[in-house]
Amino acid sequence: MQEKQARGNPASLTQRLLNCLLWCSGDMLDLDKHFEDKPVVLQMLLWCLRTVAMVILANNPLSGALILAALYWASPWQSLLGTLGVLASTFTAVVIGQDMGEVSRGQHGFNGMLVALLMGIFSSAGDYYWWLLLPVCLGSATCVFVSNGLSSLLGRLDLPVSVFPFNTIIVLYLLCTRPDNPYFPHHVVLAPGVLHPNDTQLSAAAVLCGIPLGVGQIFACHVLGPSLLILGAVLLYSPLLALHALLGSAAGTLAGLSMAVRHECLYSGLSGFNGALSCMAVGGLFFTFNWRTHIFAVAGAFVSSYVDIALNNLLGTIGLPACSWAATLTTTLMLLMTSQSLAAYRIPIGQVMAPERNLYCRNQWEAGNTSERESTDV
Repeated sequence: MQEKQARGNPASLTQRLLNCLLWCSGDMLDLDKHFEDKPVVLQMLLWCLRTVAMVILANNPLSGALILAALYWASPWQSLLGTLGVLASTFTAVVIGQDMGEVSRGQHGFNGMLVALLMGIFSSAGDYYWWLLLPVCLGSATCVFVSNGLSSLLGRLDLPVSVFPFNTIIVLYLLCTRPDNPYFPHHVVLAPGVLHPNDTQLSAAAVLCGIPLGVGQIFACHVLGPSLLILGAVLLYSPLLALHALLGSAAGTLAGLSMAVRHECLYSGLSGFNGALSCMAVGGLFFTFNWRTHIFAVAGAFVSSYVDIALNNLLGTIGLPACSWAATLTTTLMLLMTSQSLAAYRIPIGQVMAPERNLYCRNQWEAGNTSERESTDV
């Protein structure tokens, strides 16, 4: 009787829902232990879902499932390419003997997914052009080799490989092909500067919608509903990361407004996604969250956004996109900074977890050091 009352108690129901939500958030490392004795197919499914989420710096399989659902909602063809990119790169990493711990965390597949998505976005052959699967598989697999080579160099400086492989491969692909290529044609890339004057009045509502779209554009998604679902997936993993994603995208939008970029760049979120990536990486992921690193993250979002505009104007003259070079380079430079006030909060690459978990571990460490100092006081 008491058990029935407890089950029917709204307070206990709320507590169970809260516990379930907490279990589903963060890195969900307990789920990996549960899948250890499961068939390889199920384990690979878990790896692939983590890979999808790692594109947006969220190492959570449920977040990956939500993101994948959002992408299929926005464009089944694009999502099919992205899924194929994840499978090709993950399978390549397993075959060439990459560290299985890294593979299971999705660290060798997210570059391949981005390459596949961008090949589909730039292709002018239309949806379901099956010949495109060939460069998608080849480019996604090549990302693993590029990542492996860069990791030996960047690892010495305790820097992440990040999306250097994706940016490199997609630029090489577009240089190899051309807009009028008979097999793999692609759209002409325009710079975001005022190549054609903005002849319409700016819409404040469309600009505001461009802020969450900036988060979706990390996956080359320019539809509002799926972009909000992607933002929800980030929120499930880490509220702090979701907050910095929105702040970074807003900073990128402001930077675009100040440089009078084409209105469609503001409306579609293209102005904001580099700022979102940079702000997320610095604001709690690679640095422990506090007021100093928070300001540092927002400043990095602005810098990244202006660098993106400059690179787009430069590369757009030869028909190439800047992709996420701005966020990658800006974040890498910030991680190389040796200022004592920032270096003290830098998190080693191998210990990066959800921002809330990073903050909790930092507080525990500081509390332990305080207790030790008090105990040795004479």
